Amino acid sequence: MTKPNEPLVTHIYTADPSAHVFEGKLYIYPSHDLDHEMISNDNGDQYDMEDYHVLSMDDVSSACIDHGEALHLRDIPWATKQLWAPDAAYRNGTYYLFFPARDKDDIFRIGIATSASPSGPFKAEADYIPGSFSIDPAVFVDEDGRAYVYFGGLWGGQLEKWQSGTFDPDAEGPSATEPALGPQVAELSDDLLSFKEPPREIRIVDDEGQPLLVGDEDRRYFEGPWMHRCNGIYYLSYSTGTTHRIVYATSDNPLGPFVYRGTILTPVLGWTTHHSIVQFQDRWYLFYHDSSLSGGADNKRSVKYAELFYNEDGTIRTIDPYPDQE
Repeated sequence: MTKPNEPLVTHIYTADPSAHVFEGKLYIYPSHDLDHEMISNDNGDQYDMEDYHVLSMDDVSSACIDHGEALHLRDIPWATKQLWAPDAAYRNGTYYLFFPARDKDDIFRIGIATSASPSGPFKAEADYIPGSFSIDPAVFVDEDGRAYVYFGGLWGGQLEKWQSGTFDPDAEGPSATEPALGPQVAELSDDLLSFKEPPREIRIVDDEGQPLLVGDEDRRYFEGPWMHRCNGIYYLSYSTGTTHRIVYATSDNPLGPFVYRGTILTPVLGWTTHHSIVQFQDRWYLFYHDSSLSGGADNKRSVKYAELFYNEDGTIRTIDPYPDQE
C-alpha cells in the first residue's frame, strides 16, 4: 500500500515526478537517481542520471509498480549525460516522453522519445527539439487541444546562459535588484515534435504588476515549472531553488503574465525540490520528492505525494511535507 508523504518506491531512488492520468491510471515519470557517491556542487554534477523508469498506480493508495527501464542514455543519439527531470504527454495514440540531457557540446537540450504504451519502452528521436535549451520540460495540453512546453532552470540548468538568444558559457544572471529570469514557454507543433515558434519568457509579477526581482528568493523563479488549469485559472508552479519552496502564480492565459500567489510546499529534506500537480478521481494531488530515504543525500531522492486543496477564492493551501513531526 502507498501512503501520503511516504516514498512511492524504495528499491530505487526517484526524483522530479511528473504525474499524469493515462488509461484510467496514474502514471508517474520521474528521474532515476543512481546509488553512488558524488560531490555536490552548484553545477549539479552530482545528478548524473542515466535512464528513466516509469511508475504507475491504480489509485493513490494502491501499490506503486515500477515498469522497469523505459529509456537509457545509450539509446539517445545526440545525448552524452545527465537525464534530468522528464515529462510525458499523449496525442493520437502515441505517448511522448520529453527529457533534458547534455549534447555533445555539453549544452542542455530537450529531447523527445515515443511509445505506444504509457509505460514504455520509449524510442528517442534522432535529435533534440530544434531551438530547445535548458532543463525541466513540462508539457501542458489545454482544453482547446493546443500544447505548450514550459522549461528552464538556473545554474546547472544553464538558463542564464541564453539571455542573448544564443548560448554564452560565460554569461551570468541579472543582479539582485533586477527582474528575475522567468521560465520559457513554446507552443508545440501538432505532432508535438517541434516548436511552432521560438520560445518566449514568461513574466511573473507581484500584486501591483511589478516583476519579481532576483533578490526575492522566496518568490522568484529558479527551476521546475509546472502548468495546470483548475476552474478556468492557469496555475504556474515552480521551485524557488535556493530557498527550497514550491510556489505558484496564476493567470487567465497560459502564456501569462502570471501573478504570484503563495507557497504550495514548504522545504523538504535535501537541496532540490521538484513537483507536479494532477487531478485524479475528482481529487487533486501534489507529487514531489525529498531525500528522507537516503538520510539527506542530495543525489538520492524519493518520490512522494500529498493531497492538494483549493480555497474558495482559488488559492492553494500550503502543504507541510512532514505533518506528523513536531
